[in-house]
Amino acid sequence: MTTPVTIYGLKRCSTCVKATKWLEANGVAYTFVDYRDNPVPSATLVEWAQAAGGWEKLINRASTTWRNLSDTEKAANTPEAFLALISQAPTLVKRPVLVPATGPVMFGFSEKKYSEALG
Repeated sequence: MTTPVTIYGLKRCSTCVKATKWLEANGVAYTFVDYRDNPVPSATLVEWAQAAGGWEKLINRASTTWRNLSDTEKAANTPEAFLALISQAPTLVKRPVLVPATGPVMFGFSEKKYSEALG
């Protein structure tokens, strides 16, 4: 049995569903947090941005939400600007975000990476 993890994402996101199914199939206890219903605190988002290698890597620039932003909003280049964007549109954060009890925070879903980190 592995240490429980917390997974952040959206209930209806297909990638989040794949990730939770993988966790269940592999006996990994988890808590799921839908960040539309439970906004992620700013301090946690700052930590995630650092873990991801910068705000640009934490933001899902391939999303419809990103494409629908104005050019001014897309020009965000400070932590405050990114935090303001995420507070308006939490779907901008890459998902899922897996936070294991030990080890690094993981963004997105990869069976291989999950197996290596949690297997």
